Amino acid sequence: MAGLVKWYATALVFIFCIEAYGQTTSKKVTAKYIDQAITLDGVMNEPIWQTAEIAGDFQQFFPSDQVQAEYPTEVRVLFSDTHLYVGVHAVKKPGDYVVSTLRRDFGAATNDNISLLFDTFSDGTTAYFFGVTPFGVQREGLVSEGGAAFNNTWDIKWQAEATRYDDHFVIEVAIPFTSLKFPENSNTWRFRPYRWNNQVNQQDTWVRVPQQQLLSSLADMGELVFEKPLGESRMPIALIPYINVLTDKDHGTDVANAQFKTGGDAKIAIGNGMNLDLTLNPDFSNVEVDDIFTNLTRFEVRLPEKRQFFIDNSDLFENFGNSFNEAKPFFSRRIGLARDTLGNLIQNDIIGGVRLSGKLNKDWRLGILNLQTAKDETNEIASNNNMMLALQRKIGSRSNIGAFLVNRQAVGDDEYITPDENYNRVVGIDYNLASADNIWNGKFYVHKSFQPNDKKGNFSSQATFTYNPRRWEIIQDLVYIDQDFTADLGFVPRTDILKWGNGIKRIFYTGSGIINTHAPRLLTVSYWRPSLDYKKTDHRYSASWEVAFKNQATAEAVYTNNFIYLTRPFDPTRTEGATPLPGDQGYHFNQLEMTYSSNTSKRFTYTATAVLGRFFNGDIQSIRAEMGLRVQPKAQFSVGIDYNGIRLPEPYADADIFFATFKADITFSKSVFWSTLAQYSNQQENLGINSRLQWRFAPLSDLYLVYNDNYFTGTFGPRFRSLNLKLTYWLNL
Repeated sequence: MAGLVKWYATALVFIFCIEAYGQTTSKKVTAKYIDQAITLDGVMNEPIWQTAEIAGDFQQFFPSDQVQAEYPTEVRVLFSDTHLYVGVHAVKKPGDYVVSTLRRDFGAATNDNISLLFDTFSDGTTAYFFGVTPFGVQREGLVSEGGAAFNNTWDIKWQAEATRYDDHFVIEVAIPFTSLKFPENSNTWRFRPYRWNNQVNQQDTWVRVPQQQLLSSLADMGELVFEKPLGESRMPIALIPYINVLTDKDHGTDVANAQFKTGGDAKIAIGNGMNLDLTLNPDFSNVEVDDIFTNLTRFEVRLPEKRQFFIDNSDLFENFGNSFNEAKPFFSRRIGLARDTLGNLIQNDIIGGVRLSGKLNKDWRLGILNLQTAKDETNEIASNNNMMLALQRKIGSRSNIGAFLVNRQAVGDDEYITPDENYNRVVGIDYNLASADNIWNGKFYVHKSFQPNDKKGNFSSQATFTYNPRRWEIIQDLVYIDQDFTADLGFVPRTDILKWGNGIKRIFYTGSGIINTHAPRLLTVSYWRPSLDYKKTDHRYSASWEVAFKNQATAEAVYTNNFIYLTRPFDPTRTEGATPLPGDQGYHFNQLEMTYSSNTSKRFTYTATAVLGRFFNGDIQSIRAEMGLRVQPKAQFSVGIDYNGIRLPEPYADADIFFATFKADITFSKSVFWSTLAQYSNQQENLGINSRLQWRFAPLSDLYLVYNDNYFTGTFGPRFRSLNLKLTYWLNL
């Protein structure tokens, strides 16, 4: 352990040295102040637009970051006392546009679009994001982790209109200042527009971004200069009540239910950078269902949060802990779920909650979250208070250091609450490294958990670095998680590990032919169990080759050498009554995996993956495929299959694990959407159908009709069925 501490200390000194490098901006554009009205019609025919300074001279990002954009894009910015206006004139190749949907929050890879990044606090870490297609379809989101993380579940009020021509399109955007947070008397923001020109398989950006970085990187930004200071951020109070009528029936128990629910959220601005969110009796029945998947590992898989209440500033709460999801002290999806007396995961109602989050000033961020869950005596689930406090300080140009406290506290003295279930607490400190040019990235953290009568040890820690210059990517990762580290509100799929990972990738830029880049990669990851005298329990050694084509298609081949030491019996097929593989034994096996993904801008797309090789002491053959069809601009359909054929020697079980999905997304207009997801799994013996009709009748106000149906597939018959009618309305006071 002493050696581990010494390694961490050396790493910490090194990462602070990297902060010596400063942050620069390469381009500026002035936002002109206006006191006249702008008619938002996607025409830009007001004379004031012609007096605005132009942000032009776009640089290509893909397929080459060494040349100017082939098709010019011009961006103009105006502002009044109440709104920020952005006008875009984009030249295109004559012919059809690439567009897949009229639904808000479209995907960039399947739609021509203009995107806008606003780093209003100029921290190089977080930003607002807005995107518009040539059809005037909008998407918005919160960007965090320096541009590596997008959350487009976030919604605010703004407007956009567009007009289309054969050789160009025009977009007008109006964003109320009341929808944004920024320092008082701001006169500059970091800013960058970029463009997905999928019609010709090109991506362009106003400020050059090196191609080994992400196009959304916040390290490479220009500057938006306002002619006069903006004053205060004045976000209004928003009330978002809902009404939900629900009927359901569990055909397994023949129990039917009908209920009427009301509740809602409130959003209150605190100062120039903080939001206070309140929720009472929240209902998430309108949230899209998770995709099913086959999990052949011994560990839990982390799924994304989709509930609106948890989204704003979610990175401030969720990004503490391990970079590779091996130990997260807080995972918001834990709140609202609990295990019944049989150990099954069931819904646990949230009574209400409060969340205060945002920026205290340019350098400090604060987050406080507290939610109360309900008692369920039938299933012996206690009422719990769930709390997290997070404080983060910017260091250097784009790095930060943060500290947190997570607390789950049982409420009441019910006899089924055992002493060790009374509370769980986790405290810790994280340092997140991001150099000014984004070539150096890393994380260093130490966390400790506390439970009743269990306060010694219980550490989780990591030191990881990524060095990513133009032609290389080099990764070092060291992780230690004590066997008694516990995070009831977190995500910790395994404990009692010491992990060491090494990766190196060499990127080749071809400059000609159909291949844009190709990159060989070597990766080694090994795990040891400290409680077993540091016995090696796992490794994964891989050699891969990645290819990116100039038409945006990709291909990859990966050869892996695997070792797994089972400390206890395990059946990877999860077949009921099957003989598990014996524990206290190691298994070596090799596999070859090949993947190809077609150009996503085409109307017909497909992805296929094949895996061949050994699996524990047997063999495996896997095929995964997905095909998509786009009917521009109003419909897209996809079909996916996943098959795993596992053959183990006697007396162990064989398995043919199969699931299939069908998705349909139909947009009748920019305000009426219908989406359907059907999923079949032979392992779960279930056919599930989720169909959702949504009418956005006013800004951020929706009427949902959601139908869920599940069937047993062994002896085919109904399993569970529900129908929800839900109305939400966003009211600004």
